[in-house]
Amino acid sequence: MQEKPKNDVERRNFPVTELRAITDEQGLRHITGYAAVFNSLSEDLGGFREKIDPGAFKKTIGSDDVRALWNHNDDYVLGRNKSGTLSLSEDAHGLKIDILPPDVQWARDLMVSIERGDVDKMSFGFRTVSDRWERQNDDEIRTLEEVKLFDVSPVTFPAYPDTAVALRSLDEFKNASPTGGDEESGELLTDFNAIAEEDELYRKINSIPKEEK
Repeated sequence: MQEKPKNDVERRNFPVTELRAITDEQGLRHITGYAAVFNSLSEDLGGFREKIDPGAFKKTIGSDDVRALWNHNDDYVLGRNKSGTLSLSEDAHGLKIDILPPDVQWARDLMVSIERGDVDKMSFGFRTVSDRWERQNDDEIRTLEEVKLFDVSPVTFPAYPDTAVALRSLDEFKNASPTGGDEESGELLTDFNAIAEEDELYRKINSIPKEEK
């Protein structure tokens, strides 16, 4: 478990087929769906894959001031949990959201885009409170154990995930591993696109049987 600096903010994107625009019994329009899913491995994020533990959002959604934004633009606030226009909860699937957007033209346009399927992805901004790393086969896996949530956002074009913080965490993990500090093995592996080949070379240099890795 590793504590993170307070200024390290990351964003993650998810295609969310459950993202919907609905009308409730009072005639109010809502945006509902999931901003994140649990125990689902991400795509390759540039040398590692990632998943989220159930409970990772439990503390933050009960105590922090979280906004729902359109395209991560803080000029377009869809809702806020402190004002009751954004509901956040965890269930077995992931981080569930219910947004009550303002009755303004740009929000109405967004609702139409969601209904048409033109907008079907969510992104969330967070800071990692604790995580853990492990190797599964040839993959480095990062598991988010607890996060501090800043915003959730329907997005048109999800940006490439911010992974600089995670890659620093991966370096820390490698430094802390029993073989990470061996100077004879050379520098830590940073060319993540060739990680499998470099790990094989590492084993040969240090005469470490493959099954012990």
